[in-house]
Amino acid sequence: MCGRFGISANAEQLALLLEITPSEVGEVRPRFNIAPSTLAPIVRHNSAERRALHWVRWGLVPSWAKTRKIGHKLINARSETVNIKPAFRAAFERRRCLVIADGFYEWRRDEGAKTKQAYHIGLSDESAFAMAGLWERHTDPVAGDTLDTFTVLTTEANDVLAPLHHRMPVILPPQDYETWLCRESDPRALLNLLRPCPSEILVTWPVSPLVNSPKHQGAECRSAIQVSTDAPGAKAS
Repeated sequence: MCGRFGISANAEQLALLLEITPSEVGEVRPRFNIAPSTLAPIVRHNSAERRALHWVRWGLVPSWAKTRKIGHKLINARSETVNIKPAFRAAFERRRCLVIADGFYEWRRDEGAKTKQAYHIGLSDESAFAMAGLWERHTDPVAGDTLDTFTVLTTEANDVLAPLHHRMPVILPPQDYETWLCRESDPRALLNLLRPCPSEILVTWPVSPLVNSPKHQGAECRSAIQVSTDAPGAKAS
């Protein structure tokens, strides 16, 4: 599962990752604790088939939905069924995107603890990465306004994530970005991309309870704290 993530990379760093110019990235504001129903950065192809970054609401609302409240339930999509589930099938065929992050969070109740402990997960070099996503555009049947939304695809957890949760977001390597975004990609090739990333590229560490509330958006949300040495990814603060 992926229910909270963050992004702190600047425009130059994202431009390098996405192979576009900093001006095409546009304004980037650090957000260390992105929650469902709030805006997050996604990348999709524009009409010229170039990568474009947009801030879009998290929680997919299918174009046919009668109410946008359904988005609260569709923050993740299981990669094993994304091509057949009615809520995701059309988006999988035509509206794929990259969800940009440099870390995400999971919670686990450690042995003897009264409350769950939050953990930050990211790349070992702490650089930005892209998660596989889908996006949709919904038109309100009464007001007529449009809303773009997205969901994050998940897969089985790798060895690093397994102690925290049985699911994890699909993290795509840069060489697969274009295949995922291209409207003409073979569906079988797309499904083959939806697998756990190698365990050795990820690191995890326990973080402050501040991350439990989405009102906290500062860098302290992902700062390492001291926990018992038997906790997964234990790291000194």
